[in-house]
Amino acid sequence: MRSFINLYFLIFVAFIHAQDFQANLTSEQSFISESTPVLEIEVTDSEAFERTAESYAIPHKTFENIKDVQNGYYVISGIFSKSKNLKSQVKKLNKKGFDSGYFQNPENDLFYLYLNHYKSWETALEECSTKFNNRYDKEFWMLKIANNEPDSELISLEDVTYEHLENSEQSTLTSNKHVALTSVEKESKNKLVQRADEYFNKMWYAEAAKLYELALNKNDDAYTFDVLKKAGDAHYFNTDMEKAYKWYNILYEKYESEMSSDYIFKYAHSLKGTGNYKRSKRLMKLYNRKLAGEKIEQNSELNEIVLDGLLRMDDRFDVKNINVNSKYSEFSPMFYNGDEIVYASAKDSSVFNTRRYKWNNQPYLDLYVAKINEESQDLKNAIKFSKEINTKYHEASVAFSPDNETMYFTRNNYGKKLKRDKNGINHLKIYRSKKINGEWTKADEVSFNSDEYSTGHPALSKDGKQLYFVSDMPGSIGETDIFVVDVLEDGSFSTPRNLGPEINTEHKEMFPFINEKKLYFSSDGHVGLGGLDIFEVAFDDEVGFLEVRNVGKPINSKKDDFSFIVDEDTQKGYFASNRAGGKGDDDIYSFKTLQIEEIPANTNAISGIVTELLGGDIMPNALVQLLDENNIKLKEMETDENGSFVFEDLESDKRYVLKTTKGSYFDDTRDAATKNNEIVNVDVSMRKLNDMIAVENGIRKLKTEMIHFNFDKSYIRKDASLELDKLIAVMNDTPNMIIKIESHTDSRGDAVYNKYLSDKRAKSTREYIIAKGIDPSRIESAIGYGEEKLLNGCDGSVRCTEEQHYLNRRSEFIIVDM
Repeated sequence: MRSFINLYFLIFVAFIHAQDFQANLTSEQSFISESTPVLEIEVTDSEAFERTAESYAIPHKTFENIKDVQNGYYVISGIFSKSKNLKSQVKKLNKKGFDSGYFQNPENDLFYLYLNHYKSWETALEECSTKFNNRYDKEFWMLKIANNEPDSELISLEDVTYEHLENSEQSTLTSNKHVALTSVEKESKNKLVQRADEYFNKMWYAEAAKLYELALNKNDDAYTFDVLKKAGDAHYFNTDMEKAYKWYNILYEKYESEMSSDYIFKYAHSLKGTGNYKRSKRLMKLYNRKLAGEKIEQNSELNEIVLDGLLRMDDRFDVKNINVNSKYSEFSPMFYNGDEIVYASAKDSSVFNTRRYKWNNQPYLDLYVAKINEESQDLKNAIKFSKEINTKYHEASVAFSPDNETMYFTRNNYGKKLKRDKNGINHLKIYRSKKINGEWTKADEVSFNSDEYSTGHPALSKDGKQLYFVSDMPGSIGETDIFVVDVLEDGSFSTPRNLGPEINTEHKEMFPFINEKKLYFSSDGHVGLGGLDIFEVAFDDEVGFLEVRNVGKPINSKKDDFSFIVDEDTQKGYFASNRAGGKGDDDIYSFKTLQIEEIPANTNAISGIVTELLGGDIMPNALVQLLDENNIKLKEMETDENGSFVFEDLESDKRYVLKTTKGSYFDDTRDAATKNNEIVNVDVSMRKLNDMIAVENGIRKLKTEMIHFNFDKSYIRKDASLELDKLIAVMNDTPNMIIKIESHTDSRGDAVYNKYLSDKRAKSTREYIIAKGIDPSRIESAIGYGEEKLLNGCDGSVRCTEEQHYLNRRSEFIIVDM
């Protein structure tokens, strides 16, 4: 989570230089090549694909620029929110003769399972039209992947490799035979390090990390103290502790005597982040000796005892990831209005353009507000907070007065543009806003702000008379300390007071939260499990703050855990973490304290995500019903803004039915079964009603899957009724639609009999549709044509395959008017 902790919240550290939007644009233009346009495919070929797919009634869509996915045509059989069990599905499909696989779309984080991948759309559509020789009877659709194919001379910085650098120098080698190959290679690689340094100095750590990796992986000469240190830092600040450890470890092996106490500390923390506590303890001993000499050894041994106790501690909390989390960062939750939570998020909610902070290439932070589900503690119906508060820069870490009429929050220091101190540093400031007539007013900064240091992370005491905050102001003990001021009756503030060495360490203390009983905060200076840990400290009116304690597992992990809030009466609350298994960079988690006598909660649940069949767009506000095996409704809910749903507290090992409905989409019904103390994932894909309307040779038709009849029979089979029900749904959705029915056979058998049989089938189809409530006047005719209108040359004069004959056995529904 250091992508935001060290970036936004730890902008307190003096070396951080926030970039304004215009500066970002200018810098990007100077370092990154313009994107290369997609190579155009001939329009005629593209039109032919579209036209043919429509004639076969095969839904299709095109995606562009899907990274790491090969160009071509994919037959998509399903879209899933999780990759769990997809490997087993691929194996099953491959046993049936498919060349199956799956890939993830980074635009929506969904997984696409495909039957086959083709370079030729003709081959793909031909196999689809026969349902792969009747080997696949479920729904599918065609996805065309058209990725950029960049010109080799216009490679963006993010994609540069040593091969590109060496190739770019080849012309120089050819034209100047006096230049040695090794010197050219060394010059190219030095340029790569220089470019990485430029990114690092701008705090664009994600880009810098990639280039340092390139420089170090193929060039031993790059293993200098400075490059190794920066490579480790670039990953450390983006909380990739495994890669940070890799380079810090090499730095330690090669340059141990030159490493400062600060880098020994980072190395030890990266070890914790990988779960290597034993070696981390040894490094912390070395760190303590470097910091304060042998006299601190006794305290170091005490710290080891504390850490061992934390590792053995039983879990005290039930922790759950919540629905409002996205692939970006969500954190700093705060109680509001009794039944709401205000939190910070970097999720991309801009439709056309989103400015991104180059530290980790995420959008700037805004404040959001969401409703609390009292039963599940989940958050729902999240919307952006006041437009008067959110700006084009960062806003986060909010606190509200007891009457919810005054708020404090953190923002970049800016007027018409970002303000900087004499060293070019843009600091953070705390702002205050009042609510007047139900609307938040323009915020003003508090009096103890400064253009020369940062203040942030405000937290109000229960009575609203003390404001706690984080700063690196003069008088700080460590990198960032927790301070407090009195809020006076006239709204002014007392002089800030440092909470002292019992709370603050030489490292980072941040994200304070205080209620009537305890102060909670995050720190990487007190003994913890790795990264930032959450600590609690009770206070006494006479004595003051008592002993600082780590809140323990599973709230704390080997990653960053922070912005903890709790209702002391219910022992329920929220916090944020970048631990493994989350949805994004940082996620908000709900928790409740476990009581010793508490019976373990029933974790039997069915969850999933609802998407459109074609393209995988998420579908919020779809109605999902949970039915028993007799189709009796047990529960229902609408999907949230992420298209997600979950039914909890279900019986173990029981079969259920999920029915999903929404507006102009076909109803989706599918079976689901619970497992004992597991959350079963069932994803739903819905198809639009008007996807069945296609145009063939200028004629509009309702396209269905093949309507089958038993040999020599005309009654409607169950599988045919399911397809006809889809047609009826479209007609109900379009009340002015008038159709005519045509039934056709292949050329085998007697022509007169074929015409008679097809006519009976057409009229049987008409009767079924009318019986389902469609006005007879909306069916202009129902006629059987036998073998009179063959789609190919299989008229008996040439040998044809079964698949070719199959194409002629069909029912067609022609739209006369709509």
